[in-house]
Amino acid sequence: MEMKAVNAGSLRAIGYDEAARALRVELAGGALIEYTGVSAEVWRRLSTSSSMWSYFRDNIEENYSERRIR
Repeated sequence: MEMKAVNAGSLRAIGYDEAARALRVELAGGALIEYTGVSAEVWRRLSTSSSMWSYFRDNIEENYSERRIR
């Protein structure tokens, strides 16, 4: 999965696999977390948001199953 570097709150990189409907986020502390069941629309909204960190916290963090990769 290709990751896009960002600097938004604690987000440092984001990536999305449309076929798997999986979103990965890398946080400032180095944690890499994958969220499953994420729609392409949610990805589009996150990746184009002027407030990515707020969008992530409000719409993704508590709403999707997560798996810590590292």
